[in-house]
Amino acid sequence: MNVKIKRALLSVSNKAGILDFARHLHEMEVELLSTGGTARALREAGIPVKEVSDFTGFPEMLDGRVKTLTPQVHAGILFMRDNEEHVKTMEQHELGQIDLVCVNLYPFEETIAREDVTLPEAIEQIDIGGPTMIRSAAKNMRFVTVVTDPADYAQVIAEMKGNDGATTEAFRFLLGQKVFARVAEYNAAIATYLAEQVAEQNLSKPFVKAYSNGTELRYGENAHQKAWLYKDADSRDAAIALADVLHGKEMSYNNYVDGDGALEAVKDLSGKPGVAVIKHTNPCGYATGETLAEAFEAAWSGDPVSAFGSVIAVTQKIDMETAECLDGRFVEAIIAPGYDEDALDHLMKKKNLRILKLKKPMGKAVPQRMVKQIGGGLLVQDVDTELLEKWEVPTKVPFDDSKKELALFGIAAAKHTKSNAIVLVQEYKPGCFRVLGMGAGQPNRVDSLRKLSVAKAVENLKTERPEITDEEIRQVISECVFVSEAFFPFADSIEAANEMGAKYIVQPGGSIRDDEVIDACNKFGIAMALIGMRHFKH
Repeated sequence: MNVKIKRALLSVSNKAGILDFARHLHEMEVELLSTGGTARALREAGIPVKEVSDFTGFPEMLDGRVKTLTPQVHAGILFMRDNEEHVKTMEQHELGQIDLVCVNLYPFEETIAREDVTLPEAIEQIDIGGPTMIRSAAKNMRFVTVVTDPADYAQVIAEMKGNDGATTEAFRFLLGQKVFARVAEYNAAIATYLAEQVAEQNLSKPFVKAYSNGTELRYGENAHQKAWLYKDADSRDAAIALADVLHGKEMSYNNYVDGDGALEAVKDLSGKPGVAVIKHTNPCGYATGETLAEAFEAAWSGDPVSAFGSVIAVTQKIDMETAECLDGRFVEAIIAPGYDEDALDHLMKKKNLRILKLKKPMGKAVPQRMVKQIGGGLLVQDVDTELLEKWEVPTKVPFDDSKKELALFGIAAAKHTKSNAIVLVQEYKPGCFRVLGMGAGQPNRVDSLRKLSVAKAVENLKTERPEITDEEIRQVISECVFVSEAFFPFADSIEAANEMGAKYIVQPGGSIRDDEVIDACNKFGIAMALIGMRHFKH
């Protein structure tokens, strides 16, 4: 059923596009009702408008808190045009129908995004009349057109012009269903913010999130799975879901998963040229350098075979020298805070390379919560934003102070590597670090150390210097730092590390067999630091 729009109520906080929208409605002989700032803006633009208070016969009151919460407004929106009793009631009380409701809500999300916002300021931006009106209109979508997004204004006008001033029921349904997603999103933001205000009371807090306007991806983790991307516009730091895709094929589900791993890993290198090369969510390459190009080459050298088809994130704007590092190398996607013009032009010559630009500045990850879905529910936890709780050296051999910065780099690398994880990190030149070997995702830590991280380090060294001797390899490894993301439950990992030439080990500690592990380090002359913080990553 088509419904001709004769009267529209416009009341918007975001006034983008509202004047053109109102002007088109007026040109189609639609009577315009409005409130407060919206009515003032229309009058100043020379567009005829009637105050809602004149329509209802009641003035705005309580500093504007009550203006549309009246029977006149809600009867006009909610009455069923094909219900005889409704029609008689409207005639009996001399109530007028409202055919279109155009409302966007008070800017609560924008308000709480301010660092200096106070609780009273936030509460003042909780909209009451707006959600009530759009829910009413959406409930009565058989007859009423409801518009909450300025992006839909042009489509509404086109629909009306194509139907002699009316809208179709199918079109009204499309707009109406968006309302409940928007209200859910809005209420979720309010509930989450208010819950944070009582966090120190250790109350059981609700975890409420709502996402609207999901984008369907080509497929999911595998080709037979469907997938969608939903964006959280309230994200407080640089985020992969919000990055602009400047070039390349459509991002896949796996691209986003690996891209998230790359970005979160490289955040721990913020403030210096840093690169994370991610394959199947693990950092097969991770490095810093004097320049971004140098860091790129150092990261790539961590596992050149696995780096094929990887997703890469960097801490700084990509210059031409860094862009040229990708020549002859297949990479699925590159993520950066920005690109020099010539570097972007150079990268765009790669047809299949996805080029992403972050919308927010690169920096350390901010405290927030993350969600993992399991069968029948959600697991919610704080994001792991820290590196260590303490720096304690319980071994007889002291941990050389000159190795501490390398150790911190290694902790960051291990933190982003799937458990059980052992990373072997090297200072390849003064003040510049790289992952030389990485063992990830193993059921036991000894395999991560012996069969993967050390084996990969040896392979990388022999690739770089085919003439290198076993003794020289052992010497290089002795200057590296071995980092475990969780405690060693037994001394067997220390024995294996000693066989490989380890002299420096970092781990959280906390095992009931810490004394045995420390004794093993003392026996082999290994320095070990305990950081008191585990970084499991499942």
